[in-house]
Order: sequence, then C-alpha cells, then structure tokens
Amino acid sequence: MSETTIKNMEEFSAVSGISRPTVSKYFHDPDSVRQSTRQRIETALEKYDYRPNIFAMNQNRKLTKNVGIVVPLLADPYFAEIARNLEQRCIDAGYRPTLFSAHGDPNLEIEVLENLRALKPAGVLMAPLGRASHRAALEKFCDDVPTLIFDSSVDELGLAFVGSDNFQFTSHISDYLCRTGEPPCFFEMKTPANPNAHRRRQSYLNAMEAFGHEPQVISIDGEGWAFEEIGRLGGHEALSNKQFSTNTILCSNDRLAIGLLTACYEQGIKVGRGADCAIRVAGQDGHPHSRYTCPPLTTISHDYDAVSKHAADSLLAAIDGHVEPWKSTRIEGKLILRHSA
Repeated sequence: MSETTIKNMEEFSAVSGISRPTVSKYFHDPDSVRQSTRQRIETALEKYDYRPNIFAMNQNRKLTKNVGIVVPLLADPYFAEIARNLEQRCIDAGYRPTLFSAHGDPNLEIEVLENLRALKPAGVLMAPLGRASHRAALEKFCDDVPTLIFDSSVDELGLAFVGSDNFQFTSHISDYLCRTGEPPCFFEMKTPANPNAHRRRQSYLNAMEAFGHEPQVISIDGEGWAFEEIGRLGGHEALSNKQFSTNTILCSNDRLAIGLLTACYEQGIKVGRGADCAIRVAGQDGHPHSRYTCPPLTTISHDYDAVSKHAADSLLAAIDGHVEPWKSTRIEGKLILRHSA
C-alpha cells in the first residue's frame, strides 16, 4: 500500500494514470468500463487505499443544492432548535434546506428517506431514531446519499457523527448537585424514546460510584414523546409513594423535569434552593423554555451553536470534496444554574 494520501477523485486519476471521466464512469458502474481498465482501477484503489467520495460522483450528476434535515420529532423543542440552527447555516452557505420529522415512527423514518432520494439532495443532516431505526435501510441510505449523523449515533454510519457528550452532561451536573446538597436520585422513563437516555443513566451510576454515594434510579412508566405528561404522572406516583430517598432529583431530560415540576406544584411541594424549599429538581438538555419554568430550571445545556456548526461544516466540506475518515465528535454541555436546584 502506498503512503500517498489521496483526497479526491482528481488526485486518484492523476496517480493512477486513468482519465477522470473513466474513473467516474467506473464508480457509477464498474461494468461500464473495459475489463482491462477495471483491473487497472481496482489495482490502484488497493495500492492507494482510496475510498471514493460519494459527493464527487453526485456532482457529475448535477444534483440540486437541496440539503435534507431529518429529526425524530420536530415538535420537540430541542430538535426544533438544533434544526433551526442547521437550517440557517445551510441557507448561509447557499443551499436549500428542507426539514423532515419522523414523528418517532421507524416506518415513517424510512418513508422520509425515500422522499429525500427523490429530491436528489447534495447531502443530508440526520438525527436518527437510534435503536428504533431500521438499521439496514439507514445503512443503505447512507451508502447512497452523503449523510452526516447527529444527536444519536448508530455504529459508524454516514460520513461522521456529531453530537453532545451525554456522559459528560450527567457526570458534570451530578457533581454540582452532590457538592451543593444531598446527592441526587435519577428520574427516568423505563422505555425512553431517545437512546441518549441510556448513556445518561449509566453516567449517573458511574458518577455516584465515583463520588461515594448510593445511586437511586426511579424508572417511570410511559412510552412515546409526551415527556412532560409522562413526567407529571410518574412524578405524582413517585412523590405520593415517597420513592425519592433524598431531596434532590436529577431528571433524564428537561421535559421530564418540567412534568415533575408540575407534579410538585399540584402536590403543594416547594421546589428550589432556599431554606423553605422541600426539594431540588434539575434537568438535562437546555430546553429553550427551561428558563421560563417556575422556578427556573437548573440544567446542563447542549451547545446548540457548536453542535450545529460542526455538523453543518463537516457535511458542507464533504460536498466540496474534503472527505475525512469517519469519526465521532462529542461536544461538552454547559451547566446553567437557576433557582430549581
């Protein structure tokens, strides 16, 4: 194998001595070139360990300037905010973004991908459902259409993965809560819709062990994406049954925390950091409305700007032919201290 690094199809054509149109023709259909030419190309591919850039091939087909943005549920404020950021970055770069929501449905997610194919997008920014996604269909789409995966990684599919560091999220806010009061209980859904919840649970368990505290996980019933109502109903049950062993509760996400805050209000339980408060509640995500709960919610927030910038820049660079080996980029969250904890 040669030590020469080949970055694009033009460079491969130059070092292999095979014309650029012939190389492109081979990548579209290996059987479309003569057998002797095919052998020369495949020998050169092995020698230079070159992986063809899907975008370079697509550009020959004169694809549109469309970019697809796919999220699990556009009604979720986190996904709405990150999609808004991605959309603006694509517009600023001269592309035409189109937003799609899978509405939490794996079958609809596949339908969205098929609709995207018809648009012949230059690329796609996709937050998949994760474990619920049809992996084979998702893998096939990523093979056919240049796709940058964000929020929830699925193995090493797509050009790369960009998202938040969920282990750092929970570890960091758990550390803060332990230093400023009683150690937190962890409030979660038994069957979470977003796979990042599993990472946060494990991070909580790791943090409690590291800090020398006994972990307590309260897993509540509920499926789907109606997190606030699930948190409210589950909160009522947990509070009534005195399931929380400390006066501090760390919720798996801000939307569950908002539901729990409502349950506390309905039971006459005062939330906050003051001496007259009975309980502390904190969340995770930096929900756009977390500032406006009562009391305002302490949380650890996604860096919306950094995540969207890195994801968009990576995809647009690939469109321009600058494709790097697959890698995972996880961006740390920012602790936001408010009155709830």
